[in-house]
Amino acid sequence: MRSSNTSRRLCLLFGLAGAFLPALALDPNRAVSQYIHDEWISGQEFQSGAVHALSQTPDGYLWIGGDRGLVRFDGHGFRPFGDPSFRTSPAVPVQDLAVDSSGSLWIRYQTMAVSQYRGRFAPWQGAVTTMSQGADGSVLLLAPGRGFLHYRVDRTATLPITTSVFNFLVISLAQTADGTVWLGTRDSGLFAFKDGRFSPISQGLPDRKVNCLLPVNDHELWVGTDNGVVRWNGKNLTRAGVPGNLEHVQALSMLRDRDSNIWVGTNSGLYRIGYGGIDVGPQGVPSNVNALFEDREGNLWVGTSRGVERYRDRAFLSYSPAAAVRSESSGPVYVDDDGTVWNGPLDGGLVWRRGTQSGRIAAAGLDRDVIYSIAGGKQELWIGRRRGGLTRLSLRGQPIASQTFTRTAGLDQDSVYAVYAASNGVVWAGTVSAGLSWRHQGVFHTNPAIHGVTAIAESPDGTMWFATSDGIHALAGGQWRAYSGTDGLPPGKVSCLFVDASGLLWIGTPVGLAYLKDNRIEVPREVPPSLQEEIEGMAADEYGGLWISTFNRIARIRRAALLQGTVTSEDVREYGVADGLIGTEGVQRFRSAVADSLGRIWFSTNRGISVVDPSRLTRASVPAIAHIEEVSVDGKTLPANDSYSLPAGSKKTTVKFIGLSLSVPERVKFRYRLDPFDPDWSQPSTGRETTFTNLSPGTYRFRVIATNADGLWNGAEATTSFQMEPEIPQTWWFRFGSVVVAILVIAAIYRLRLSHLTNQLNLRFEERLSERTRIAQELHDTLLQGVLSASMQLHVASDRLPADSPARQPLNRVMELMAQVSREGRNAVRGLRASRDESQDLEQAFLRIPRELAAPEEIKFRVIVDGRQKVIHPILRDDVYRIGREAVVNAFRHSRADAIEVELDYESSELRLFVRDNGCGIDSAVLKSGRHGHFGLTGMRERAERLGGKLTVWSSSTAGTEVVLCVPGHVAFTPENTTRPGRGAGAWFRRIFGKDKPIEGGEE
Repeated sequence: MRSSNTSRRLCLLFGLAGAFLPALALDPNRAVSQYIHDEWISGQEFQSGAVHALSQTPDGYLWIGGDRGLVRFDGHGFRPFGDPSFRTSPAVPVQDLAVDSSGSLWIRYQTMAVSQYRGRFAPWQGAVTTMSQGADGSVLLLAPGRGFLHYRVDRTATLPITTSVFNFLVISLAQTADGTVWLGTRDSGLFAFKDGRFSPISQGLPDRKVNCLLPVNDHELWVGTDNGVVRWNGKNLTRAGVPGNLEHVQALSMLRDRDSNIWVGTNSGLYRIGYGGIDVGPQGVPSNVNALFEDREGNLWVGTSRGVERYRDRAFLSYSPAAAVRSESSGPVYVDDDGTVWNGPLDGGLVWRRGTQSGRIAAAGLDRDVIYSIAGGKQELWIGRRRGGLTRLSLRGQPIASQTFTRTAGLDQDSVYAVYAASNGVVWAGTVSAGLSWRHQGVFHTNPAIHGVTAIAESPDGTMWFATSDGIHALAGGQWRAYSGTDGLPPGKVSCLFVDASGLLWIGTPVGLAYLKDNRIEVPREVPPSLQEEIEGMAADEYGGLWISTFNRIARIRRAALLQGTVTSEDVREYGVADGLIGTEGVQRFRSAVADSLGRIWFSTNRGISVVDPSRLTRASVPAIAHIEEVSVDGKTLPANDSYSLPAGSKKTTVKFIGLSLSVPERVKFRYRLDPFDPDWSQPSTGRETTFTNLSPGTYRFRVIATNADGLWNGAEATTSFQMEPEIPQTWWFRFGSVVVAILVIAAIYRLRLSHLTNQLNLRFEERLSERTRIAQELHDTLLQGVLSASMQLHVASDRLPADSPARQPLNRVMELMAQVSREGRNAVRGLRASRDESQDLEQAFLRIPRELAAPEEIKFRVIVDGRQKVIHPILRDDVYRIGREAVVNAFRHSRADAIEVELDYESSELRLFVRDNGCGIDSAVLKSGRHGHFGLTGMRERAERLGGKLTVWSSSTAGTEVVLCVPGHVAFTPENTTRPGRGAGAWFRRIFGKDKPIEGGEE
């Protein structure tokens, strides 16, 4: 795209006078156009040749019809659209474009074929000689043999006309608001059709070839011919209101814009007719202007024989210094009540400009001095000079009278940097390096303590503010007060001061903005970094905006957001060359930014003076329209759709999007998020695509919003959804199956391990049983047989002794001891050779304990058996019995209980033994450390550990004691009785109820 700072075909003298800035032109030879002009020439970015038609669909795209077919423009690039119904040559030249009320685009080709496009092309049956936009949002078509067709979404109305009309070639068509249909022919003039009557209009028509028609209101119609432009005023054709320059031009297209300007495209360029007349003399390379269109943002699009062009309103009008000024940089600026702009260029002198006139002031040697500041009063100016002190100019007559004041008149210094004319008539003069002076009733006064004044401001209550090199000083009611860093003032020299309409003092510092509130200087929060730099000038508009000039930029920020500390991107707007500025750097002068009596804001920059009318910027800002243009997966573009199914295993998903704002598309910013992948919106960015990698399977929704050229997020979001298909390992059934297989494998491993451990235990038990059997055999065959033999010999010896022999009594005692040893030995051998059948006698074994202990009968004792009894390993049975017997014996001997209970619980998963009493419990000290010299409970625990079981003791002084032994079923029971473990070894805990605390270890 190629841009030009001056319109090729548009002079702006009228635009300044009628549409934007009344009575203002700084230098007519150097004024910048009101419009920013861009063009796309065929053969470069644009490839469609001559342009014949322009239109815009509600989705924001600009459509261009030309010699090479239909092209769509999105602000960044051109995309050709070929109608597939033309199989031999899709790029058929396009003659007309129109959009109906439903948003469908109608295309009339050079072949007289018509297509309707809304996402896809739909051919319209029949030939059409001409087409235009109807007055009610319909599309008006002229079809030979069928009459006029008003096409709308809800209906198609046919207006029949006489067959004789088709003897003429109709090349232009329009409808005024009163329902009249106008037809312009190639060589038969103009015709009107209304209420079924067809009327020729010939009187006053400058040429019989009518190229274009423009309805203006209910009755007015502009007619463009090969020999000029005329108006239909409701009664006849007239040239009244048509500038003379358009009398003999070949008019090819016409348009009325939103500001009521009428644009005429001719074979020699573009004209604009407004309130003050016509922009005379198209400039640049002559070309046919075949099509004109105003888009939804107010941009003017021009289709020519060379390509397409755009004219866009500038936010700013900028003016370079007059030719006589050597420096481009401007100094202080002041606009008086008459609209005269006064400026002091940095290289010296005083320049004035009013309307189309400008000049320099040479009085009092001002043309040879540098102007530091300008202030005004009633019909007078006060000029602060670098060397010449303070000069007063009287504007009451000609020539301009001047009066200069220097140190001899009472000034503190001849170098005056800041001058201010207060509302009470006092003129204040701040010198560069000396004190502050003021002139009251013709007499100068000074305050040497206020030195190095850089800026002066006045509050509505009459308080005067002075910025100096060491802070801010205020004069109110004759009292002075100073503000410095202790009051919150940022470090460095204060560069400017400004008091807004509410009386709030704004302060420009080297690090940004500050303001004085409740006698405390505060720095606004959340200010963007671009405004955290030295402030050169400030001014306010009537719409709540604070305009700021810094060393690098010009910006507008919402004052309320600054004071509330809630500044967002929508509250700040920066301006640059695209907005009409020719310089963006502010200058270090007092009053380099001012507001005039009409509310316009003037800036002095490094390249000249710029002015903006905030009232034009406060119009409703047209939102950008966000679109998702393309979704691609791993570099492969998917067909356009509202939702997408992404193949399994996709690594990179790229989404391309756009925000349609055709004014300044490069300013459009985007924020997006992928639900539920992103927790929040992305940061604003100008990038138009994003990529997501390695997304998990699931449903996603992509959302994007866009700003317009003004930075406002005021448009609707664009959305699309896509389903990421899972790979086989990511499917639910695969995962479920994997979990099931894993569980089965773990269960198999567990069973295998359990079987292995059981076999090992069984083997160990068998080994122990075999060993015990061997020991029993050895004891029986050796020791017991020897003891019996010795006993028999002793009996024989005893029988041989006399009855009164003294040896007989000791011998009898020996025989009794040997008999006892023999009985105990037989019992030991019987225990070592215990049979499996005896495993069923645990209940009986426990029942014999009270008799063996000779326990008192008043102690209630019982044995309970739960579950179906199972065969227990003989070795384990003996250990279980010994553990239970030890617990029962302790209960009988130490608990002082009146009820003791033994419970055997044969569960599928474990063998459990409970021994309970309702006695006095076990002392806590004994539970912790045991009783010295006693190892009963310790032995019970050791036996339990050898069994692979768990021994737990619960004890309470009020509830007694409970001893619980749990042995896993695969350990306790023989293999033919062992079943799959169920509830686990911890199930016994649920049987315990009412006990205070579990205690591991202890002894009774």
